[in-house]
Amino acid sequence: MNLALWAAKTGLDAQNTQMAVIANNLANSNTTGYKADRATFQDLMYQNIQQVGSQSTQNTQYAAGLSLGTGVKIGATEKSYLQGSVLQTGGTLDLSVTGNGMFQITMPDGSLAYTRDGSFSLDAQGNMVTASGYPLSPAITVPITAQSVTVGADGTVTSTTAGTSKTTTLGQIQLANFVNMQGLQPIGNNLLTESASSGSPQVGAPGTNGFGTLSQGSLETSNVNTVTELVNMITCQRAYEMNSKAISTTDQMLQYLTQNLS
Repeated sequence: MNLALWAAKTGLDAQNTQMAVIANNLANSNTTGYKADRATFQDLMYQNIQQVGSQSTQNTQYAAGLSLGTGVKIGATEKSYLQGSVLQTGGTLDLSVTGNGMFQITMPDGSLAYTRDGSFSLDAQGNMVTASGYPLSPAITVPITAQSVTVGADGTVTSTTAGTSKTTTLGQIQLANFVNMQGLQPIGNNLLTESASSGSPQVGAPGTNGFGTLSQGSLETSNVNTVTELVNMITCQRAYEMNSKAISTTDQMLQYLTQNLS
């Protein structure tokens, strides 16, 4: 296959993938706690026609080589863990993290997942759960007699009972952090899971050992910048058009060669 056609074809594939990443970011621009993805590009292997440093004569070497690239590929998608804006909701169990750390969520199989989405509610047993019904870990259970629930900046959850001013401590919310946040595996439902690349979670109370603090009655919004994504979309479209034009031009050159030398 003609090398120019192949390189341009890989460019079309890469830009198509880039557009999928941009579309997903825009689709999640209003998703609570969502972290924007960014596609990273890598060049493919080179064909060495003339090796750099090889002998040009018995006593001289080539100062530069002749290498032809074979195209491009998407190497990875990386999430940006920059802090999103804080939206005041007034919800008792709406929590946002300011700084480092993620909420720990217990999955149906007993494993843990992690999220920045702090929109919690109560299930039939009074347990704090996500919108999908997965319980917070460690579990926090609010008794049916509780009149009000307060979550401190350090994660301490307390409640008061109707008819009394006595405060009861229900537990403390713990946050998790990772050495390599980029290594977390997104699984949907605003959740991420540990992987071999992320390392083991470091767990601690909010406000200690570099962990962020909690704010009750607020949620962290998506950190997607729609203006940036629209600019990226235009850039991606132009790059796709240029690769398409390269294919068209190469085809015309081959057609000219065939017609005039056949």
